[in-house]
Amino acid sequence: MGLVVENISKSFGKIKVFDHLSFEVDAGSILCVEGKSGEGKTTLLRCLNKLEQVDEGSIFIDGENILQLKDARKIGSKIGLVFQNYNLFPHLTVMENLTITPNYLKIMNKEDVNLKAKKILKSLEIEDKENMYPYQLSGGQKQRVAIARACMLNPAVLCFDEPTSALDEDTSQKISSIIKNLANQGMAIIVVTHDIKFSRDISDLILKLEDGKLNRMQ
Repeated sequence: MGLVVENISKSFGKIKVFDHLSFEVDAGSILCVEGKSGEGKTTLLRCLNKLEQVDEGSIFIDGENILQLKDARKIGSKIGLVFQNYNLFPHLTVMENLTITPNYLKIMNKEDVNLKAKKILKSLEIEDKENMYPYQLSGGQKQRVAIARACMLNPAVLCFDEPTSALDEDTSQKISSIIKNLANQGMAIIVVTHDIKFSRDISDLILKLEDGKLNRMQ
């Protein structure tokens, strides 16, 4: 199972961003979407995560059309997004950033939420940062916290928007290893990136978004 996108289209007013896009990402696979700035790559991710509404089409995850889901807990268990600028809450510690949504949605008791957060932070080798605030972290550490937060709801599909855009080469390689490991655990991964080297390193499939269409690169 995994993600199946069928004929989705999106416009803002008279501006057509993309038109009748269809693609699939199997569980355990990594899809990279390349394309120039302004082609709609981030909008595509936002549509997949229901942060923007598509004009038409269907998005299936493990056979279920998420466009028909209303329950935030159910949507969160289906798909997550790691934002380009991390979008961490600046007034909350690392641990609080990870636990605020699961506690609000009441997906498990608070003790189990805390235990899960600690386990994920340890797996990403930032367990010593749990009481720090975002301003105290490096770019790579912020990226790992954002990944940890996205993993708290166990999404079947995880999307990354330009995950290496502000990182040096060594840190980018660490993020590459983390993304590959998540795929090995069975997640379907979608990465939007300008980083061609990074894309070639991690992807099972590369698509290029251009003029509102997706074209296969490999």
